[in-house]
Amino acid sequence: MSGQFGLLKEKRFGPLFGTQFLGAFNDNLYKNALVVLLTFQAAQWTSIAPELLGNLAAGIFILPFFLFSATAGQLADKYDKAALARFSKLLEILIMGIAAVGFALHSLAWLLAALFLLGLQSTQFGPVKYAILPQHLHADELVGGNALIEAGTFVSILIGTLAGGLLAGSVAQPMWIAIGGLAVAVLGYLYSRGIPKAPPPAPELRINWNPLSETWRSINFARGNRSVFLSILGASWFWLYGALFLAQFPAYTKNVLGGGETMVTLLLAIFTVGIGVGSLLCERMSGKHVEIGLVPFGSIGLTLFGIDLYFASPVGLVGTTAHELTALLSLPAVWRVLFDLLMLGMFGGFFIVPLYALVQSRSEPAHRARIIAANNILNALFMVVGALGAAAALGAGLSIPALFGIAALLNALVAVYIYGLVPEFLLRFVAWLLVKAVYRLRCEGVEHIPLNGPVLLVANHVSFADAVILMGASPRPIRFVMDHRIFRTPLLGFVFRHCGAIPIAPAKEDPALMEKAFAEVAAALADGQLVGIFPEGNITADGELQPFRPGVARILAANPVPVVPMALSGLWGSFFSRIDGVAMKTPFRRGMFSAIGLKVGAPLDAAAATPERLFESVLALRGERR
Repeated sequence: MSGQFGLLKEKRFGPLFGTQFLGAFNDNLYKNALVVLLTFQAAQWTSIAPELLGNLAAGIFILPFFLFSATAGQLADKYDKAALARFSKLLEILIMGIAAVGFALHSLAWLLAALFLLGLQSTQFGPVKYAILPQHLHADELVGGNALIEAGTFVSILIGTLAGGLLAGSVAQPMWIAIGGLAVAVLGYLYSRGIPKAPPPAPELRINWNPLSETWRSINFARGNRSVFLSILGASWFWLYGALFLAQFPAYTKNVLGGGETMVTLLLAIFTVGIGVGSLLCERMSGKHVEIGLVPFGSIGLTLFGIDLYFASPVGLVGTTAHELTALLSLPAVWRVLFDLLMLGMFGGFFIVPLYALVQSRSEPAHRARIIAANNILNALFMVVGALGAAAALGAGLSIPALFGIAALLNALVAVYIYGLVPEFLLRFVAWLLVKAVYRLRCEGVEHIPLNGPVLLVANHVSFADAVILMGASPRPIRFVMDHRIFRTPLLGFVFRHCGAIPIAPAKEDPALMEKAFAEVAAALADGQLVGIFPEGNITADGELQPFRPGVARILAANPVPVVPMALSGLWGSFFSRIDGVAMKTPFRRGMFSAIGLKVGAPLDAAAATPERLFESVLALRGERR
């Protein structure tokens, strides 16, 4: 994980991280301090019931996300994002001044206005912080950068929430809340001055100030790419799911665990640490590229540990007074609850970080900020719907543990629905499991695979699992050309059909299928896709590289695209390789968990990529000579 932490020292990331961290801290410091103040001193400020004030404050803070996210996305596409970040922090300083006036005048209206403006400031900064990452980070840093942003945000939310509650309960004069917020805002502005310039992708854009029509337009931009839009829906579901759990912690502590405020803080801290750890582990588990195979892995954990929290929730702990923290921690049942929350947070990190990285990497640059604005709108909408649904369920008599269990089951249904619509998520999960769990894959030169544009991948054919392994190593989806018999195998065939594989047959066996395959390859390359072929034509029968067939020359004649040679090693004699010939004498001599290798060569120009030259390139990558 040292690689992603190294980004904190880089000027192109460190100032942005500090700006975001302090902004999230300040939002939660002021919001929670205000809620605590109004809860315990409501009579001094208003006649409105404390319970209503808490919900009113939450609604006022989130309202700007619905009203102004679309406008914020336009601004981030039209203007320099670094300048917008500095403007955002100047606005935060002004807002803290308004809060100070509210405390000085003892005016609830001014304090709620400041809260609304803080929501507006967060709305304006939201598209900036995510849309700027692909501009300042390399492709292999995008996952690590998102992981740090997500982990830092949750930690800052936790610290800000705790600081706000302590500040509201310990200072004699509420004015200190505004003074503390003002100091944090000034520090955030100083950090923002270090953010490098980020030129706008659409400076000619004309701003549409109508929030309704522009919101719909932003959502349509997101819908233009199916995987991006469903990733946004997945991220929105995560925020609904996570917010539902977080909102119940106080009542769960009081009515199920029989604890007090300290126990609430511990639950929040454990959940937050879990998200931070899971987010930071994403870079190592994904091999520094956008690995959406982690998303199904995350959803499995969110479901399993959500269900286990239902079963783990103890019965009979609630007494007439709150239990001390030390007393609760002496109970094994409480430790099981804490473990479930830690795992929920960790798998939540596995789930959300790749989704955000995918949205950033696959969004059209000219529309990226507006697509992220659409994401923010849908995130807020899902959280509100989730809160209303949870309130209705609890009001109807459902217990909090049962609510957790039902939410976990719904999470499984949502996951199945999304992966059914976009099988790429599930396919990448299968590929990720194979290269991470079944084998130990060592990759060299994967950076030679271009991140955009049409490319032909050429690899040696060692086993039935070659295509899945290459899918797991590649930063982009690959459409493989493969023997029609492998394409029709029960398990692997299902995988390949859903990842757009192109079946082919020899001309003597099925000339029509062969011509159809070449036509599909040409169409895929013309569409800018990544196509993979095994020019030997068959899986090797003896572990040696076989002569390359002329099909590659025909493909390049019709589509002169860059060609990337690749060499797999270590799979011969494994469970997935053929067992005739040499392997029949010593079947399965390599174990399922053995090390395998992949070497990727530099791209070759189409004119130079003759079958003979490609054969020599793959042979050289294997460390052999003809």
